[in-house]
Amino acid sequence: MTSALALDAHRARRRPSHPAALPPELYFVVSAIFHYLGPAFAVLLFARVDVLGVAWLRIASAAVIFAIWRRPWRAFVDMDPTSRRLVVTWGTVLAVMNCSFYLAIDRLALGTVAAIEFLPVIAIAAYGSRTLRNVVALLLAVGGVYLMTNVVLEGEPIGVTLAFANAALFAAYIALGHRLAQRGAMAGIDALASAMLFAAIVVTPVGLVFAVPAFAEPLLVAAGIGVGVCSSVIPYVTDQLAMAHIRRSTYAVLVSLLPATATVVGVVLLDQVPRAIEMFGVGLVISAVALHRDAEAL
Repeated sequence: MTSALALDAHRARRRPSHPAALPPELYFVVSAIFHYLGPAFAVLLFARVDVLGVAWLRIASAAVIFAIWRRPWRAFVDMDPTSRRLVVTWGTVLAVMNCSFYLAIDRLALGTVAAIEFLPVIAIAAYGSRTLRNVVALLLAVGGVYLMTNVVLEGEPIGVTLAFANAALFAAYIALGHRLAQRGAMAGIDALASAMLFAAIVVTPVGLVFAVPAFAEPLLVAAGIGVGVCSSVIPYVTDQLAMAHIRRSTYAVLVSLLPATATVVGVVLLDQVPRAIEMFGVGLVISAVALHRDAEAL
């Protein structure tokens, strides 16, 4: 008996580590970094391709990549009716959310849109904050995001409306994504792949016509694919890997890292040195994430 247990332990040590063994926060950091690399590509495309055309290139290229990688139709066929409805709803949310986001950042500063996007996420985090420790962490995150973004809502009512629509859809993305991810990381990725196909179907009638001019220039198409990879493949996949192992409220607090990672990306890639008040905001967000604990860990 003892030798059998020793053999099992030896095999376990030799077995390759599964990605799920990595801290879920690490997956989220990867997601956060690429979350802002994608819009950087997109903004460059706005000068040559209509905003909705860029949204179509992003979603369609991601859908093609997922189709080649995961063959999502097989997983979709095997799903129960409830899961299928969730996937179709998720795909619709992804399509409308991405279009709303691009239309908003075409009219408002990215920091303003990001701050508005965080508002419903605060509600999700607040709902899951069952301890004083987590409430304090939430307040620190809210204060940090406010200092980093310094939101001023003025002059562009359509842009503000689109930003709030994007925020509501982002909250729906978190809720639906987390629900599907809880069935297992790979199951969540397969659901994501299926949802992205439905997103491409939903966005094609309104976006394809605006993307057609890009087809004449391979560089624009390549940039569109880059947007898809950076904005809809890498971050969404790492989101699923993170969501599979953390509570929804914890994920919502981690979302406050997005403006912080944007600041870091700006320093490293764009030589944009933040002001002291913005760095203080970054420190508050990092402190909030470090302070927050899942209920299982308390």
